[in-house]
Amino acid sequence: MTLVHLNGNTIAGLAVAAVTPAPELRGLMITIDASTRQGAFDQIDSFEDLLPALARGLDVAAAFQYLNTATSRILPHDEAHLAVLNEDGTAGQLYVTAGDAATEIIRLEQLDLITDADRPQLLDVVPGHERGLQSGLSVPVSIDGRRVGVFALLSRHRQAYSDRHVIHAERLARYLAVALAHKRLADRARDAAVERDRAANIETSMELLRTISDVLDIRTVFPRVSEIAAKMLPHDAMTLSFIDQNGGGVREAASRKDYPQAPTGATLNVPPRDELIIADLTTEAFPSSQLSDHRGALVRAGYRSQLVVFAHARDQLVGVSFTSKRPHAFSASDVPVARRIVDHIALAVSHEQLAQAAQQVAEMRARTQLLDARVQILSDELESKTHLRVVGESEQWRDVLKKATQVAATDTTVLLTGESGTGKEVVARFIHRASPRSKGPFVALNCAALPEQLLESELFGYERGAFTSAYQAKPGQIELAAGGVLFLDEVSEMSLSAQAKFLRVLQEHEFQRLGGTRSLKANVRVVAATNRDLRTAVERGTFREDLFYRLLVFDIQIAPLRERRDDIVRLSEAFLRDIGKSFGRPPAGLTRDARNALVEYDWPGNVRELHNALERAAILCEGGLIHAGHLRLQGATRTTEQSKTDLSTVERETIAQVLKDTKWNKAKAARRLGLSRTQLYNRIRKHGLG
Repeated sequence: MTLVHLNGNTIAGLAVAAVTPAPELRGLMITIDASTRQGAFDQIDSFEDLLPALARGLDVAAAFQYLNTATSRILPHDEAHLAVLNEDGTAGQLYVTAGDAATEIIRLEQLDLITDADRPQLLDVVPGHERGLQSGLSVPVSIDGRRVGVFALLSRHRQAYSDRHVIHAERLARYLAVALAHKRLADRARDAAVERDRAANIETSMELLRTISDVLDIRTVFPRVSEIAAKMLPHDAMTLSFIDQNGGGVREAASRKDYPQAPTGATLNVPPRDELIIADLTTEAFPSSQLSDHRGALVRAGYRSQLVVFAHARDQLVGVSFTSKRPHAFSASDVPVARRIVDHIALAVSHEQLAQAAQQVAEMRARTQLLDARVQILSDELESKTHLRVVGESEQWRDVLKKATQVAATDTTVLLTGESGTGKEVVARFIHRASPRSKGPFVALNCAALPEQLLESELFGYERGAFTSAYQAKPGQIELAAGGVLFLDEVSEMSLSAQAKFLRVLQEHEFQRLGGTRSLKANVRVVAATNRDLRTAVERGTFREDLFYRLLVFDIQIAPLRERRDDIVRLSEAFLRDIGKSFGRPPAGLTRDARNALVEYDWPGNVRELHNALERAAILCEGGLIHAGHLRLQGATRTTEQSKTDLSTVERETIAQVLKDTKWNKAKAARRLGLSRTQLYNRIRKHGLG
């Protein structure tokens, strides 16, 4: 009896030694004796047992190993390879059996020799020479006529396989095709399920976004947020906490009112790189032992596991916890979904913070506008009632007025510091006019202008007979300022004795007249000013430290005029308007060179020096334009030519320029220069311009 394998079919028949095989069967006919015939049938039939095993749902590696073990007697080999191709026919995964288990190899460098096989073939050149492999065979694995893989057997023996082995390998390849088809169906079912879950998650995410997008406080809808999130990540409770720099957590929202509250002061101690915590509440320790009581409370409430994910909402670190009553409810596979949920929540918190920041900016802008309007009203009022100019557009000056307006509404003691002549009394009067004491008196006392004894009597008053010339009692400035503001200029010049007495006024709001024994109430608000460094005076022992801190409740630093040059021209124009009111012929204005000289000068005497220089120039110009030469500012002009600084030359050039601009219309030129026509004619003759 012979077994002939033709195109994968087994044909049983009688074999006669004298018969010559047909050409198409040559090389395919195998003759076996009767003693092994039944064993061969049993081995071949044992292949049929593979089909149910492969269809039970084993993965490819397990199916391949099962097949390798079951067929090793029929097709001896040292290694079996299964290359599974991608949908486009390129090499995908390689499974190798060389022992008790199948191994999936990701690196595919060794596939080149077997993945090109589109027909059964014997291999004389095989991969794995370094492992001693010398021969092999390969057959394609096909599903519905399409090649999906290549099955290869490799041996350490040369020419270990024949065409008979190729035929057996083809049958094994068909069984492997069943396993691969089963895997592809399972993969497609899984992909479809993943796609359905993805679509469901997208819809749930959209529902979550819709829920939180219309609210500015996520705490108001947090239970609903938890309800929606549970569709993606099942849980029994959810919380939102803000984490500070020390790891302390402040719970902002919880989905359940009965959720146990963490103990005060408990911290998570979350390292900057940690992004999540997965814990079993019954067995695992949290990062901080301080939370042991909280964990016990959660367990007593029925909770068994927790997943905490951290995220940044702008500059704020937030932690969202998902807690379940099922043990081991969370795993690493839940983290992507949890992150998506937490990202939505963090985005909502960021929007809330942005909205709050925008509201704060709007409120601040409104307060600033109101403050600016208040400053302008008070400035106009002070100018109209006291003729003191509160003029300036520089940032430093506007800041001074804003601070003065802010502190004016209180009864706080104010200390004004700055160089002499910077306008400290103007600011003090501004504070008075803006305060609730505006209807009370404003009393100013210059401490540097009076000797020690006279200063104390002026400040505190005296009783009759307090000293030789005290024929009758006299109230001091403190009493005269009752209900209003007492302005102490150059307070650093006050004697230590007067300082001690004045300290009582600030501390106890009472004082005694010189020579008196009766305490009087001091109903005054004190605004002090100095051009000295009081801290240095304290260090030298010339000013009491306790009085210094009593005065330094609210300090306002007034910059010198050289640091706010934007105010110089505005101040100059305002001063000239005031000066002109007392002149029969007020000055016509400032020339460009005069303006430049004013701005370039450093003004060591500050505003007071500016006013004096303009008053002098107004006299010199005799009703005409004020030039740089009229100002007599040392170092202000930049020209080096003597003719440019000579007043006669300056006058001549100015008249000539005005005549040229007016096309020698003398009436118009005289009006522009602030001269009468007779004065203009005299100056034309004087300078030889006619």
